[in-house]
Amino acid sequence: MAETYRADNLGSLLRSAKLKEARAAFDEGRLSQEDLRQVEDGEILRALERQKSIGLDIFSDGEFRRTGFQNDLEEAVDGFVETGQPAVTRMWKGPGEQPQQLGTRHVVGGKLRQVRRLTETQTSFLSQHAPGPFKMTVPSPNQFPAITFQPGLTDKVYPTRSDLLRDLVSIIKDEISALIQDGVPYIQLDEPRYSYYVDPNWRQHLRDLGEDPDKAFQEALIADNSCLENARREGLTVAIHLCRGNNQSKWYAEGGYEPIAEALFGTLAVDRFLLEYDTERAGTFEPLRFVPKDKMVVLGLISSKEPELESKDDLLRRIEEASQYFPVENIALSAQCGFASMAAGNLLTEDEQWRKLELVVETARKVWG
Repeated sequence: MAETYRADNLGSLLRSAKLKEARAAFDEGRLSQEDLRQVEDGEILRALERQKSIGLDIFSDGEFRRTGFQNDLEEAVDGFVETGQPAVTRMWKGPGEQPQQLGTRHVVGGKLRQVRRLTETQTSFLSQHAPGPFKMTVPSPNQFPAITFQPGLTDKVYPTRSDLLRDLVSIIKDEISALIQDGVPYIQLDEPRYSYYVDPNWRQHLRDLGEDPDKAFQEALIADNSCLENARREGLTVAIHLCRGNNQSKWYAEGGYEPIAEALFGTLAVDRFLLEYDTERAGTFEPLRFVPKDKMVVLGLISSKEPELESKDDLLRRIEEASQYFPVENIALSAQCGFASMAAGNLLTEDEQWRKLELVVETARKVWG
């Protein structure tokens, strides 16, 4: 079995005002790439030191060099174009303003051609500076046909979403192989797209597109496993993170894991499942009975969306409840998602973020020592 890493860290962290200002200056042509890199380096070092002082088992760079969890691919691959009309518009719900209709305006308008590595700069810096084992996150290829396939444009080069998915699998698979060669200890595939297959509204959306949601789900499993086909090396941990949307504390899907649990947990070739479980939107723990006993389940019990700090007693009670369906020795703990899947970040302060990560560590130590 891979490392246990009881106190896990999803990856993205809130950007400081200094980092946001530097990124804005770079985008406006007022700051050079080298000067932006220096700011990023300093902020990453600060975040690594804080993670060390808290006692997290796994380190990340906070995804500080990214504008969003998936944007490395869009920036490293030719073929994406910006349009005035999103390929898909999703209704985001949550705190703050009223539900918002949002969609990416970057869609596939040409044959995809990779021009550089997705994460090479991030990986090399962490290899030199991380105080312990670190993770690198990569987006699942399933993310992109769902949100960047625009009929009338994309289908001129990729007749179907499945055709587009095949090229995306090749790109992500090559990146994962490169991360393995780099000696990265922990590789995490970020996969919000499975939420489509548990939410009745999104299942209907797929039908409206002329797709069978059950066949699409099976295709998604095959795609993710294809990316992970060669992901084996002594000391390597391979994980997949599932959530229901995470953008400025908002979400777009809901539904428990039960409809897909048996196939999902029994098929994916990973060591760890990082599962959103902080609200009723994720359903009960019963689907964990389908997770093979040689895997780890990382319970995302702590909200990265809400500033209020959870009760340690409530967390202990929920871990005990989950252990009725899956062995407690194979469970770990984390926040339910990153704190800034997109650079704008969720609606809480850095201090509130760090206190939540401290709670992850404190609770994990209480349960597992």
